Amino acid sequence: MKSYKDMLPATGLQELPPLSHTPGYEVLEDNPVASIRFDRGTARSPSRLGIWHCTPGTFRCTEKGDELQTVLEGVLTLVFENGSEHHLGPGDSIYTEKGEVVTWNIRETVTKVLFTHDPVPEKA
Repeated sequence: MKSYKDMLPATGLQELPPLSHTPGYEVLEDNPVASIRFDRGTARSPSRLGIWHCTPGTFRCTEKGDELQTVLEGVLTLVFENGSEHHLGPGDSIYTEKGEVVTWNIRETVTKVLFTHDPVPEKA
């Protein structure tokens, strides 16, 4: 059993390439820096579980899989294409679907636990 809340601060994270150079991402404000640790699966696995961490900034992305995510630390707002806004902080969970375009406004550095499933993963 893993209690992600009890594992803070998260360790073993690997910094991801700049979001501004990542397909499907558009940085809108500041320079958010993201890192990740996979506890199950890899970036290309159909199912993956792990920790994602990101510094403040705003970016738009197209979700790469169906994902249940729970915020462990930080404050952010997600804005969906239909205009709905979701303000999230520690303990809040949200589910996003593959292909949704979401604007992430991270106001305080965020750490979240994620479970993503992609029934049709990208090919290497």
